[in-house]
Amino acid sequence: MKKFALLLLLLPFLFAEPLEPIAIARLKYGGGGDWYSNPGSIENLMRFIESHTGIDMAEKQAVVEPSSPELFKYDYLYMNGHGNVRFSPKEVRRLRHFLENGGFLHADDNYGMDQSFRREMKKVFPDKDWVELPFDHPIYHQTFDFPKGLPKIHEHDNKPPQGLGLFHEGRLVVFYTYECDLGDGWESAEVHHDPEKIRTAALQMGTNIFVYHLNR
Repeated sequence: MKKFALLLLLLPFLFAEPLEPIAIARLKYGGGGDWYSNPGSIENLMRFIESHTGIDMAEKQAVVEPSSPELFKYDYLYMNGHGNVRFSPKEVRRLRHFLENGGFLHADDNYGMDQSFRREMKKVFPDKDWVELPFDHPIYHQTFDFPKGLPKIHEHDNKPPQGLGLFHEGRLVVFYTYECDLGDGWESAEVHHDPEKIRTAALQMGTNIFVYHLNR
């Protein structure tokens, strides 16, 4: 009888479907900006996350538009680029709904999208302002420790990198890496010729952002 009772307890676990690998979804936005910038970066990051955390990551990145029915299949979006960003009124509503209901966006300025990105996010959250995260914020102290905040990957204009956040009901829903260029550091070494130390720091910080999202 005891063996039978134990089997009954284990049945839900024995026949449960295995969890699917997690994909990071690249946000495809309008406005003419190069949303596809650094095409190999996300998959390199996913391989790094998997090898350093044991999290089962998908083989390929996903690509999703804010208006797509597929948007809510994912809960972690990444966007980058150098040019203009523009969301339609429908996309503004859907992004706000996505972010207010558990979704997370990591926006990574490649130097050039800052002005338009801030403009469009003000449409998404007109009642919220950017907050610079202090260096003791948990996002900098997950799998890897960054006591001085974001690493500087490319020295375009010698300004310090900033980690900026938008919060909803006390929860970080958008993390904006500004003057940092993490995505360039995630690319393969032959693309931007970044030193290994810089690329590793970028991948480590990207891992922290992803793990922080999972732990929110």
